[in-house]
Amino acid sequence: MKFATIKHQSDYVTAVVDPATKTYWPLDEIFSALPLEATSDLAAAIPFLLGATLPDKLEGATKLDPANLWAPIAHPPHNIMCVGKNYRAHANEFAKSGFDSSSSPADAIPEFPIIFTKPSTTISGPASDIPLVVGLDQGVDYECELAVVIGKGGRGISRDDAMAHVFGYTIVNDVTARDLQQRHKQWFLGKGVDGFCPMGPWIVTADEIDYRDMRVICRVNSEVRQDASTRDLIFDVPFLIETISAVMTLSPGDVIATGTPEGVGIGFKPPSFLKDGDVVECEITGIGTIRNVVKRAD
Repeated sequence: MKFATIKHQSDYVTAVVDPATKTYWPLDEIFSALPLEATSDLAAAIPFLLGATLPDKLEGATKLDPANLWAPIAHPPHNIMCVGKNYRAHANEFAKSGFDSSSSPADAIPEFPIIFTKPSTTISGPASDIPLVVGLDQGVDYECELAVVIGKGGRGISRDDAMAHVFGYTIVNDVTARDLQQRHKQWFLGKGVDGFCPMGPWIVTADEIDYRDMRVICRVNSEVRQDASTRDLIFDVPFLIETISAVMTLSPGDVIATGTPEGVGIGFKPPSFLKDGDVVECEITGIGTIRNVVKRAD
């Protein structure tokens, strides 16, 4: 199943979507017992959806305008946790780029997962503009990533039990201001700019896809920049869930972005940063594509 958040007039609607026919069904029309808050907050619906099954036949579909899709998980306080340098080739390109203050080329591959967060203000939709803000626009880079959506919360989750806590998967572009990342010698500010986390286009439930072999592709102006497989992850999804939940309680709707492969802008000589008007497409097999235009902010 595929679940999405759709902008409808001044509100948001949680829905089951059918990308093939470009149609959707609001969750509250399918499930009469759905909690009220879950009609506009997909994270609030996840605990209910874990034990629910769709009717054999859905009727009364509404036409889906892709422009109205919003980030499937958009409401704070749900966490967006990210993993740094989780593909070997990317870890090496980052260490050699001169922008990584956390390691040298000799120790580029991390021994343990590098975890950081993006604030909820970074979240934007699958077709939202990526903002170029004056003073923060000189080193803006893209990072296409598979994102895990937590379904069943908990703390101290073991690796063996981790996959039972996964609701599904979506796509995140972990947009980064590399100059800020380098200047402050940490990642939060460079990755925390408002609008720097396009997400979507929907959540595909875990029963439909196998995260262990998915193709991760990023195109800038139709040019393929990143093309790798999740087979190449250094730390896999169960290990990440075990590591993070050892420290904090995971909640339904929490998002874990699993890291980006080789081919980001800082890997080029000279670096190839995003500029006004660029079109960035992040695609992951089994999920779909998000497409965002880089636009100078007022």
